[in-house]
Amino acid sequence: MDFDALIRDIPDFPSEGIVFKDITPLLDDPEGFGAAIDALAAPYEGQVDRVVGIEARGFILAAPIALRLGAGFVPMRKAGKLPAATIGQSYDLEYGTATIEMHADALADGDRVLVVDDVLATGGTAEAAVELVGRAGATVAGLSFLIELDFLEGRTKLAGHDITTLLHY
Repeated sequence: MDFDALIRDIPDFPSEGIVFKDITPLLDDPEGFGAAIDALAAPYEGQVDRVVGIEARGFILAAPIALRLGAGFVPMRKAGKLPAATIGQSYDLEYGTATIEMHADALADGDRVLVVDDVLATGGTAEAAVELVGRAGATVAGLSFLIELDFLEGRTKLAGHDITTLLHY
């Protein structure tokens, strides 16, 4: 499957000089979307209990991956968006910090977790997700990304973890 043909470049979005990788053409193609879900899930068949999806586009990928793997789906959201008791992890942004949270009871001690997001860029969000999973007593079995922006070297923040990526730019 030529996944690259289903990704659209949007120049100067969200700001000048950025080339945004738009995944909506892939999501609109049932064969391509299904193949992407299969490819991101396959390395973790029989190895995970839960799939964590990072807000927001990570949800779109993580939920069907969880179904494919017969695992539970856990949303990891921006602070203040989940209704029950939460645990959170802050991480650095270019100008400030952000926090992601999940329900405090979403993972159990010993759960094997696949972390899913659409893009691996600088690695800050994924690194925070890995930390949060560990604080919950679970183990990260791997991380799956549709796209990796290699020039930003986000993978270096995830050293020692199994990473699956379909497209590299």
